[in-house]
Parts: sequence; C-alpha cells; structure tokens
Amino acid sequence: QVRLVESGGGLVQAGDSLRLSCAASGRAFSSYAMGWFRQAPGKEREFVAAINWSGGRTYYADSVKGRFTISRDNAKNTMHLQMNSLKPEDTAVYYCAAAAGLVVYTGSNDYPYWGQGTQVTVSS
Repeated sequence: QVRLVESGGGLVQAGDSLRLSCAASGRAFSSYAMGWFRQAPGKEREFVAAINWSGGRTYYADSVKGRFTISRDNAKNTMHLQMNSLKPEDTAVYYCAAAAGLVVYTGSNDYPYWGQGTQVTVSS
C-alpha cells in the first residue's frame, strides 16, 4: 500500500508556471505507475498525465500536451508535474494517484491509491 501527499498548488496568473509534487510513502514506489488527475468545480475528475514505473513512458491529455511535464524520482519517492503557460481553464484540484503495475494507466478507475489533492487557481 502507498500513501500519497500532494503539494505545490497555489494562485497564479495566466501564463505563469507551477510545479506540483507528490510524495509517496510505503514500499516499492518504483513498482507503481503514477498519474495526475484534476477536478474542476461542477465537473468530473479528468486525466491529466501519467508515467510508468521507470519514468521512461509518459502520456498526456491533449489539453495539457506541450505545456505540462510529468516526471518521477524513484530514489526520493516523489513525482512532479511541471505546469507551464497556465490557463484559467487549468483551475482545479489536482490529485496524484498510484497503481501497481508496469504500464501507463489513464483511467481513474485504474488507480486504487489517491492523495487528498492540491488546489490550483489560475486567474485571467
């Protein structure tokens, strides 16, 4: 089992950057695929980005491709989401998620472990 804690959210202006972090505790972080999801008020949770156990494979939602970068440091049990050129429509609570396995998962139902979320607000 793995426990996840997000950090790095905040209030920024359109065009700014933020770096989210997800700290994992528990065993064998490197055996987990990781992902970022977000949920805006009144909307369903949506996929943002995912990374496989080694960091060698990544996948992004079309809405963030070219602006966001997911990465992980297995030695430090952490995952990051670098968000550049932020837009007001990126405003949401961002969640990190973990799933045991070797592939990249993009569905929220694929992830049994979730953090509590961190708020990102982008003003226009």
